[in-house]
Amino acid sequence: MNTTRILVVDDEPQITRVLRRSLSSKGYEVQVAEDGEEALDVFRKWNPDIVITDLFMPRMGGLELTRRIRKSSQVPILILSVKGEERAKVEALDTGADDYVTKPFGMDELFARIRVALRRSSLPANNEASTIELGYFTIDKNSRIVKIRGKEIHLTPKEYDLLLYFIQNPGRVLTHRTLLGAVWGGESVEQSEYLRVFIGQLRKKIEIDPAKPQYLVTEPWIGYRFIPE
Repeated sequence: MNTTRILVVDDEPQITRVLRRSLSSKGYEVQVAEDGEEALDVFRKWNPDIVITDLFMPRMGGLELTRRIRKSSQVPILILSVKGEERAKVEALDTGADDYVTKPFGMDELFARIRVALRRSSLPANNEASTIELGYFTIDKNSRIVKIRGKEIHLTPKEYDLLLYFIQNPGRVLTHRTLLGAVWGGESVEQSEYLRVFIGQLRKKIEIDPAKPQYLVTEPWIGYRFIPE
């Protein structure tokens, strides 16, 4: 029996009803809230394993809810948004949300994103192991050796830092600002040309066909997602 707890936050009763029914049918425990203030109260009392929230709601929206949760917890947060809300999605992801699903969405897609977020949250902390094995990728952090399918590839220091950050955040949507800040530092968060160049270089070294990337996938207008297998 699946005992994973999911908090669903949306001010549209039809959506919360559908999500409660669909998630419950998969064995998840589900609580719902109609805005961020109610969600915070449920979150503190119930301690969910993942939060699924809409962006725009009365009283408190999903962006502020994400900020509040991130002050005390690293629980996975999945954003529900409509097409055309790229700016709001980017802000939510930069604030600490893990992923997003665009309305209208299929339940199979939502279930897949939930599984990825929960799997990622159960991974050991980034600094606990000197060797990371994920999908087809192996990284020895002590020697900085990277292998794909057992074959060593040679990376520049910045290419290595960028790939390591991706591997430490598998399946997560990483915005341009997040990647630039993590790899190049806070003063470089507006230098998106750095990122385009290094993503291109990295794809040439790790992708079977750099023109059709399967590991470093572009999220249009937002950033990139690393899919290790």
